[in-house]
Amino acid sequence: MLPVVPPFLVGVIAAPLAKRVAKPLVRGVIKTSVGLTLEVKRAVIEAGEEIQGLTALAAAEKMASSARTGGAESAVR
Repeated sequence: MLPVVPPFLVGVIAAPLAKRVAKPLVRGVIKTSVGLTLEVKRAVIEAGEEIQGLTALAAAEKMASSARTGGAESAVR
């Protein structure tokens, strides 16, 4: 019975210590994850806006080119 007592006592002493260390560590990991998620969302939104701008620019250039040629491009297709 004597060998069982020391591991039990180590567990009783180590559990509160582990809780004190683990709680701030987990809190930091969660805060970092949330911050990273928000940054990724912001980057995706900016990329989407950039793609929309490029699409609008390409469409405007295509319409201007079509207007200059008098619609000959659309008649060929």
